[in-house]
Amino acid sequence: MKKRVTGIGGLFFKTTDPKATKEWYKKHLGFNTDDYGCTFWWKDKEGNDCSTQWSPFAHDTKYYEPSKKDFMFNYRVENLVALIEVLKEEGVKIIGDIQEYDYGKFGYIMDNDGNKIELWEPIDSAFQ
Repeated sequence: MKKRVTGIGGLFFKTTDPKATKEWYKKHLGFNTDDYGCTFWWKDKEGNDCSTQWSPFAHDTKYYEPSKKDFMFNYRVENLVALIEVLKEEGVKIIGDIQEYDYGKFGYIMDNDGNKIELWEPIDSAFQ
């Protein structure tokens, strides 16, 4: 397996008031926010359109469990199914099953510090 992570897919963090946080970032830093946060568009080295998601979550979200942290990283990957198999063989803790949506596949792992990591094989064209 040549490539594993190809970029940062998203930055997710807990806040006491997601709406106010999105409004603050929109007003002061110019984020183009929506219900989910803000999507940043960029091109990879081959010139393909790619996105990275910034999303504040409610402080009591269960989405990051079993991690106890107030944040979660999302990393873009090329072949999620193959990567999950390799990670299993390497002894990495896998959380749940791969989930598929019209905007990509998602898998979840835990790192050595107890951080839940979301692995995303994106379909960027679904956002355009």
